[in-house]
Amino acid sequence: MSHHFTAADLKATFDGFNRHDIDAVMTHFADDCVFFTVAGDNEYGNRIEGRAAIAKAFEGVWTAMPDVQWADHEHFLSADGTRGVSQWTFRATNPDGTRTEVQGVDLFRIKDGQIVEKQAIRKQRPAVPAK
Repeated sequence: MSHHFTAADLKATFDGFNRHDIDAVMTHFADDCVFFTVAGDNEYGNRIEGRAAIAKAFEGVWTAMPDVQWADHEHFLSADGTRGVSQWTFRATNPDGTRTEVQGVDLFRIKDGQIVEKQAIRKQRPAVPAK
């Protein structure tokens, strides 16, 4: 029997992001999951497939921006539990010392209690000077 996925599972995922805890983040991702990044060469950003590749991409963000946080996150699921939305504010210091502070959402597809797709969407805003 599959796990009944809840908004609390999305919250736990983002709590893991903020602790930079890859095991906590990946707990609910299916082995064959797909992640569409906020930026890339395609209209959908870049497509990253599979747990290992997605985990590596997430860890790359933590390496490039050690103080990155997805603040004020809230989470919602469709009535049938097959879709989820997480709303957040992305805050991080860029490698050049400027700051990125923008709102965004993740759209999730959920199947058999696991995340099978994560589509990241983020507002565009110029970086702000370091404080």
